Amino acid sequence: MKQEIKLSDHFTYGKLFRFTFPSIIMMIFTSIYGVVDGYFVSNFAGKTAFASINLIMPFLMIIGGLGFMIGTGGSALVSMTLGQERREDANRYFTMLVIFSIGLGIVMSVIGFIFVGDVAYFLGATEDMIDSCVLYGRIILCFNFTFMLQYLFQSLLVTAEKPKLGLYTTIAAGCTNMVMDAVLVGIFKMGITGAALATGFSQTVGGIIPLIYFMRPNSSALRIVKTNFEIGTILKACGNGASELMNNVASSIVSMVYNFQLMKYYGEDGISAYGVLMYVMFIFVAVFVGYSVAAAPIVGFHYGAGNFDELKNMKKKSLTLMGILGVLMMGCAILLAVPFSKLYVGYDEALYELTVHAFYLFSLSFILAGVNIYISSFFTALNNGAVSAAISFLRTLLFQNAAVLLLPIILGKSGIWLSNLVAEVFAFAISLFFLIKLQKKYHY
Repeated sequence: MKQEIKLSDHFTYGKLFRFTFPSIIMMIFTSIYGVVDGYFVSNFAGKTAFASINLIMPFLMIIGGLGFMIGTGGSALVSMTLGQERREDANRYFTMLVIFSIGLGIVMSVIGFIFVGDVAYFLGATEDMIDSCVLYGRIILCFNFTFMLQYLFQSLLVTAEKPKLGLYTTIAAGCTNMVMDAVLVGIFKMGITGAALATGFSQTVGGIIPLIYFMRPNSSALRIVKTNFEIGTILKACGNGASELMNNVASSIVSMVYNFQLMKYYGEDGISAYGVLMYVMFIFVAVFVGYSVAAAPIVGFHYGAGNFDELKNMKKKSLTLMGILGVLMMGCAILLAVPFSKLYVGYDEALYELTVHAFYLFSLSFILAGVNIYISSFFTALNNGAVSAAISFLRTLLFQNAAVLLLPIILGKSGIWLSNLVAEVFAFAISLFFLIKLQKKYHY
């Protein structure tokens, strides 16, 4: 039996792969929620219902993404504290983050429930789509605090040196989602209501199981303890994780801009085609995000402990792996263009052909996406939220929005599908600039 890997270890490629693999699979399963919902809704409820989910999804991801912000920012803080051998403080910080996530999740659910209709209209919902947007959104929002907890624990289970528990929990949640989608949407024909309930119950599984684990005596590096609420600690964690929230918010805003442009140039078919691309992107980007989330506590621990040789080791190996994965993801996306398009929209020939065309162009962006995502996460792990947020802001909110607005004017409407590639090229230049500029400061 292999010895359990610790944050304090020296990481070879083999050990790094074993440590990060559970988180990669965990993120892939999390991304499967929307993919499975999309498949069943598209094939059993039709393309208008499918377009409705895709239209309201960015708004829901912004709200749920607050948990990812708290988790990644908190993970960096907690792992650095563990590296400084302040275990009691690490447990207190961890407990505060859990309590804050539950409270914030409930508040955001109420706010979102009230305004989801107005948001849907703002995003361009037609009269045929609005009822489906509101229904799906409100059901998902009822489960939002568990969704935030799931995002939170995806980061902090790695920090607690229990990535496999995160993997098993997420697999259980993913299987719940798939089975309930098949039953509620496929068998009982509940349409969008069934898809939303399937996702909500699966998020509950993913959020509550780790909560129960940490509330009980356990063998991990962390546990929930009695503590006072320190607003400074919460603000530090949120500030440090702001880049991940920025990335989530910006990606959602980019999706909204995409939807505006696609409705303008392609109509409802454009939004449906983009929805298929997003589902595939969720899965592929989950590989990059999963690795980055798992590697971040290692970086934070060794930074806190002053082990600069290990920082250099992590930077070199991680950038190499992200480069290789980027090429592999691009190749896989190109190979999967036809079967994925057939799976989702094969019932409509024009929509199918549009989706395949979009797939081929969009796939090129994966070659640099992983490197950019990792470098942003690397600075989060070093507790430099400002640089991490700057990379995320420029990569998504500025470069992607500018590209999706300008490229159709320059290259015609097909330019929309090349927007991500152009944005990733510019983001790579910015990421490389910060990595070189701050090398002496952090000794990596």
